[in-house]
Amino acid sequence: MSTEALLAGGGGEVRRRVSIDDALAWHAGEFGRWQLRHFVLVSSAWLLEALHTMVIIFADREPAMVCAAGDGRCGDRCAGATAAGTGWEWAGGRASSTVSEWGLVCGERYKVGLVQAIFFAGCMIGAGVFGHLSDSFLGRKGSLQVVCVLNGVFGMLTAMAPNYWAYAALRLLTGFSAGSVGLCSFVLATEPVGPSRRGAAGMSTFYFFSGGIAALAGIAALFPTSWRMLYVVTSVPSLVFVVAVLPFVSESPRWYLVRRRADDAMRVVRAIASSNGRSIPDDVSLKLDDEGDDDNGAGAGKVVDSSASASGSIIDVFRSRTTRFRLVLSVVINLLASVVYYGLSLNVVNLKTNLYVSVLVNSLAEMPAYLLTALLLDRFGRKPLAIGTMLLSGISCSAGSLIAGAGAMRVARLACGVVGIFGMAATYNLLFIYTAELFPTAVRNAALGCTSQASQMGAILAPLVVVLGERVPFALFGVSGLVGGFLVFCLPETKNKPMYDTMAGLEEGEKTLLK
Repeated sequence: MSTEALLAGGGGEVRRRVSIDDALAWHAGEFGRWQLRHFVLVSSAWLLEALHTMVIIFADREPAMVCAAGDGRCGDRCAGATAAGTGWEWAGGRASSTVSEWGLVCGERYKVGLVQAIFFAGCMIGAGVFGHLSDSFLGRKGSLQVVCVLNGVFGMLTAMAPNYWAYAALRLLTGFSAGSVGLCSFVLATEPVGPSRRGAAGMSTFYFFSGGIAALAGIAALFPTSWRMLYVVTSVPSLVFVVAVLPFVSESPRWYLVRRRADDAMRVVRAIASSNGRSIPDDVSLKLDDEGDDDNGAGAGKVVDSSASASGSIIDVFRSRTTRFRLVLSVVINLLASVVYYGLSLNVVNLKTNLYVSVLVNSLAEMPAYLLTALLLDRFGRKPLAIGTMLLSGISCSAGSLIAGAGAMRVARLACGVVGIFGMAATYNLLFIYTAELFPTAVRNAALGCTSQASQMGAILAPLVVVLGERVPFALFGVSGLVGGFLVFCLPETKNKPMYDTMAGLEEGEKTLLK
């Protein structure tokens, strides 16, 4: 047998060695009660990332200024933003946002965009660091615990920032940890799920992020006069998550197995089976996919020194021609998708409507894209769906660039933008699943960390594209979507393929599929 080996263990005992995918599919259950509970608990961390990432929309908003002079004559508005006695006052008070407290208007307006870029730069750095740590000694759960603690601490300190530059430095540190929350959460939530349910489960994680944005709109509406209190309220949930949720979360059995801790991996798989009303036969043990059928004991319940396992660094990805090619393509595709997704999303502040309602509606508008993708993912596959949604967004944005923004044609351009963000929201989140399945467990988080860094770079570039005018951004978003869609053609399909554990296992598996 190729997937199930009969091996003679010590004392003549016959043992069957299977991969984790086979153990879940044949014995433990692919998505039962255990996986559902674990999935909800772990995926709730996405709400935390949404709070820390999007809080800047409200904390750094520019409140209205009113002329409070008795004779209706006020001095220079720009001077009034930073000094008293000119007749201008901030609606809601100077403490309502960082803009009003530190006068970030007129010649100082660039500092608002600078803070946003600094935050995403921190996300980019942190994604690479914690992507590696999650694959190595910290593990998925350990890394998630660390980033959540850092989020809570840095967020609370941000609320006490005495000036703009201290605020910018603390946003950099918050980004360093916040950018890895979703990354660690996604991998930890989906790795214990069986192969036939993994795609739908992966797409469902993003409902939590959109739900976090919707919740943020409500929280911000309760604290409209204090940006400092808003940071406190959005930081406390991270610390609560560490204390009240993480103790009830299990480490990934795949990470245990790659670290040569097969007993721990089997313990988790048996817990999954027990909770799902199933059982693992006593003669079944786990094996890595690079272990041949004659590996008499290495991994059959025996714990081997973890130093023998893969290092899990991005260097390992580049050593293999297969994964190197996949990583380069994934980086470029994620960068293009991020530019379009964040670029279209930034128009929220330019809608000239109630900001709280606009953010709420924007978050809810993405959910149908997740639902549609989840329903079609296992029917059409990852590759065709990624191509289709990215091209849909690219074509819509290209059409929007050809429409003049005057009169009734504004509605047509708005429609193009809605279709564009619908398609790219589906693509942006589908890429998490696709990328996770393109790389083996040993380097999965390192690869995801690298592509996440590319996404953060796209988030940094998006505001620079938005300021180029009305039609040029649509044109650039359209080109990005079209180029990204064609690049996906170069990636392999991962539907119904095994989730490989090691680099050697992936290389051997791909060779077998090509025969």
